[in-house]
Amino acid sequence: MNAMRLRRLPVIGALTAGGLVLLTAGPAFAHVSVQPGQAEKGGYSTINFKVPNERDDASTVKLEVTLPADHPLASVMPQPVPGWDVKVTKSKLPKPMEMHGEKISEAVTKVTWSGGKIEPGMFQQFPLSVGQLPDDADQLAFKALQTYDNKDVVRWIEEPKEGAAEPENPAPVLKLVAPAEGSDGHDAAAASGQGKDSGSEKAGAENSASADASDDKDSSDTTARVLGIVGIVIGAAGVAYGVVASRRRSA
Repeated sequence: MNAMRLRRLPVIGALTAGGLVLLTAGPAFAHVSVQPGQAEKGGYSTINFKVPNERDDASTVKLEVTLPADHPLASVMPQPVPGWDVKVTKSKLPKPMEMHGEKISEAVTKVTWSGGKIEPGMFQQFPLSVGQLPDDADQLAFKALQTYDNKDVVRWIEEPKEGAAEPENPAPVLKLVAPAEGSDGHDAAAASGQGKDSGSEKAGAENSASADASDDKDSSDTTARVLGIVGIVIGAAGVAYGVVASRRRSA
């Protein structure tokens, strides 16, 4: 009896493990996300909102992305997406911001794409060029609304919290990292040095091109001389042949 119980234990364990796999292997729903997932603070970046269609019986027909109000972005430019219309909504800022020495009193607060269709099992990317990204934040959350042709709306608006589980409908988040060394354009001396090197390389290339042109000209002159000499030789040979042939006929 004990032996039979011992033999059953592996079977029961296997069935239990299989049951756990079945219980935990539920569908992994994709959500609207930002790609790439990070960008440099204080800079400009092109980001893509990746929108997968997670429904089997409906198509996505509209995407609304709300930009963060606590860190307004003065420059927001969408890239055209074939088959989709885009609308950029601007709003007055509570407090004007300065960008490149100019006062900015309004900023883009929402971008809406519509008129297209993302079929079941497909995804679409919606690119935006954004800047200047803040240098006093570690991330930006973009709240998004995904609308289906059956009128269902999925609100991807919950901001993930560090150390907490991912929310059911997380908002797309762009992480902001410190700029790489030399990428902020502050190293003017290095930039100037590169410019000088580029000028030297350009001058060297021009000199080389001039030398090549001179070589080509010399080569052409030499070829012409050779062809001229060959022509003279052939002409002389023809004259000699004509004289010999004339003498034979006379004889």
